[in-house]
Amino acid sequence: MEKVYINSIGSISAQKTFDNSDFLEEIVTYEDNIIPVIEPNYKDFIPPAAARRMAKGIKMGVVASKIALEEANLTDIDAIITGTGMGCVRDSEKFVTAILDNNEQFLTPTSFIQSTHNTVAGQIALGIGCKGYNFTYVHSSVSFESALIDAFMQLEQKEAENILVGGVDESGEHTNAINKLIHHIKPEKINSKELLHSKTGGAVFGEGANFFVLSNKKQDYSYAQLLGVKTYNTLAKSDLLANLEVFLKENNLSFADIDVLIIGNNGDIDYDNYYSELTNGPFKDTQQVAYKHLSGEFNTASAFGFWLGAKILRTQQIPSPVALNAIKNKGFENVLLYNQYRGKNHSFTLLRRC
Repeated sequence: MEKVYINSIGSISAQKTFDNSDFLEEIVTYEDNIIPVIEPNYKDFIPPAAARRMAKGIKMGVVASKIALEEANLTDIDAIITGTGMGCVRDSEKFVTAILDNNEQFLTPTSFIQSTHNTVAGQIALGIGCKGYNFTYVHSSVSFESALIDAFMQLEQKEAENILVGGVDESGEHTNAINKLIHHIKPEKINSKELLHSKTGGAVFGEGANFFVLSNKKQDYSYAQLLGVKTYNTLAKSDLLANLEVFLKENNLSFADIDVLIIGNNGDIDYDNYYSELTNGPFKDTQQVAYKHLSGEFNTASAFGFWLGAKILRTQQIPSPVALNAIKNKGFENVLLYNQYRGKNHSFTLLRRC
């Protein structure tokens, strides 16, 4: 079977990540419980007339995908596979609000049409004229990993050569209000530098779009090799290490072979203890990295962690704002990403230096 490589990246996040020449050199700090993305100048990527009709999530996804395609020197790809938890939730909220305000009459269909979860992938395909495989996974907080698995299998079996894979979610005002009511969002505003040491429940919510060109053709500019992805809908803490060990063995690795552990802790005191099973266990002497204090929590936030892992392997450096400990390795060969949300939808992802 063919090996799978990450050949390019494109990221729109709460940090200035849309410039691939920069690697978290300037960190933006927030004092809030909901944080927005730092948006590029969309006019540089999308005609203004078209951008005006696009929801924020669509614009983020289109721009992130264009950055990834340009870095890979591609104008078209064989397939587009995206993951999203909530889709274009702002248009969903707008349409439902219009139903209520107008007593279910005189409704324009625009918001409804643009609210579907596969709108981002469809707009990307229309923009580049891609008539190939186009699929969107809506699997809560493993939506991006589901897209990765699909692309990984196709590339391994030589069913495609270049696939655009991404995760995108936007922040919606009404949806955030509901998440506050059910205590999924922290009730208090908190400085992002202090988030990982928080002693309260809930997370700081965010949004973002992260896209990658995966290929079975290694290039001089490739970021990393994707070794494997595994997801679990439910996984007890007592079974976590045993399942991880099996996953590593399937890829001919052991705990000792991991040079960097990237974890998705979000400051929620009720669920961050899942990560402690790894950080205080077999990886206590391993370089540990976190990222959600920079990006916020959302269904495809793990795609930002994937972006971070790819950048670490290519640059062979770890920016100090994401480092959780001071263990210095001579070089980074294997990176393990672990993510879960509120005790469910666990994922393991393995990356290797090219």
